[in-house]
Amino acid sequence: MRLGIQNIGIPDRFLQPAIYTDIDLNELETLRQQPGALVIDVRDEWEFAEFNLGGINVPLNDIRARKAAFFAFDPLIVICTNGVRSRIAAKDFLRQPELQIKTIYHLHGGLAGDVT
Repeated sequence: MRLGIQNIGIPDRFLQPAIYTDIDLNELETLRQQPGALVIDVRDEWEFAEFNLGGINVPLNDIRARKAAFFAFDPLIVICTNGVRSRIAAKDFLRQPELQIKTIYHLHGGLAGDVT
């Protein structure tokens, strides 16, 4: 008799590949209103101090050391200036077992993405 993974009681959310979703600035404004949502700005402290959209500032280099601060929140919305650092952070979150079950959004193009 062959047992499939569904037969051993693993919840479906752990069987899905861990992914993040790209969003734009309009979607950011909607998603940040959800209960439990956390906006994480991964720019350097001086960039955050110069201009920010709120949320918390956790520079990319500090993401892993401060990941416990994110456990109570879902969804997680990661932002930066042009989308590069926030994409790295979103991918890193997906490698962390404690964060893989979270809904993760990435601001595609970053804060500068919709500036024309």
